[in-house]
Amino acid sequence: MSLQGKKIILGITGGIAAYKMNYLVRDFIKAGADVRVIMTHSATDFISPLTLSTLSKNKVYTDFYDDHKTWNNHVELALWADLILMAPCTANTLAKMAYGLCDNFLMAVYMSAKCPVIIAPAMDLDMYVHPAVAKNLRTLEEFGHQIIPAEVGELASGLVGQGRLAELETIFRTVEDQFSKHTSAFTGKRFLITAGPTYENIDPVRFIGNHSSGKMGFDLAKEAARRGAEVILISGPSSQQADHPNIKIYRVTSAQEMFDEVFKYYQDSDVAIMSAAVADYTPKVKATEKIKKDESELSIELIKNKDILRIMGEQKTHQFLVGFALETQNEETNAKAKLVKKNLDMIVLNSLRDEGAGFANATNKVTIFTRTEERSFSLKSKEEVARDILDFVAEKL
Repeated sequence: MSLQGKKIILGITGGIAAYKMNYLVRDFIKAGADVRVIMTHSATDFISPLTLSTLSKNKVYTDFYDDHKTWNNHVELALWADLILMAPCTANTLAKMAYGLCDNFLMAVYMSAKCPVIIAPAMDLDMYVHPAVAKNLRTLEEFGHQIIPAEVGELASGLVGQGRLAELETIFRTVEDQFSKHTSAFTGKRFLITAGPTYENIDPVRFIGNHSSGKMGFDLAKEAARRGAEVILISGPSSQQADHPNIKIYRVTSAQEMFDEVFKYYQDSDVAIMSAAVADYTPKVKATEKIKKDESELSIELIKNKDILRIMGEQKTHQFLVGFALETQNEETNAKAKLVKKNLDMIVLNSLRDEGAGFANATNKVTIFTRTEERSFSLKSKEEVARDILDFVAEKL
């Protein structure tokens, strides 16, 4: 969604991540937003007001009076805004917001505002997990503000842990969501999404699995949540994360565990997107102790797992059901056959023949089929592919 004509106040406080706000302001302006920047005095030690004024094409506020002793009306500015974004937000400013300490111009604007507030905290890892900071974040959520959680990464202190400012793309998308969620086709819809592989144990050490990273499913979940959907995300073994208040994640290992979780939530779902790479077979006997290398050959008898997608198609009542097909030959024929056989509303085909598509890649190239339509897309990042898929789903809803 475009931010064209949206009025955003960006409140910058005194953390090292303040330097990144140059790029965020530029992106907001490119998207058509009108941006007014307010800085605390400490923030000016990290980033120049002149730079931000040039990028935003607006005056930057740092105090109640400007250099010409003209009073800056904090009430008018607060009422002007459609949204206030506090980024980076330090522990000090979090405390002031939670307890109403109004000792600078930014806090005066914040306390006069009636618009939504989004907070992107950033600080060192020990500060971020301190009970006082955790309490203040909970308090601000109770106020109705949206928190963009700090991410794990390398910090200015040289330590590695949670406290790093969320990626600028995440912040930008969250702001977009705030303006789009009330008009989105997904608002109030319940999405069930599966992601990642399943692992079928052979013994306590070994398993049968595949190369799925889960990224496609996680990107779908994050994009659906950004658009206002309530998302149940069921993931097999994956290192992917999805920090969003609209996403509930349930982690499983085996195909049977995924089956059990899926059918806890399927009947109450409006849209189900099955992007997980579920193992078709599992060992008939799972050894309780590690199998020793005693023989030159080892035979393992496999039995079929339950076909989760087929059973979902059979039990479908009102759900819009989406499947995935990863093929290496006769791609379109196999995908269309799966669409019909499993009673799907839509199937997303990707081929391992396409360079950059499939498992363990940051990109994907897909073709979408329904019973009457076909739409192909170029190679894109999986985040962009998720948007294309959900745009298509939105059309059908």
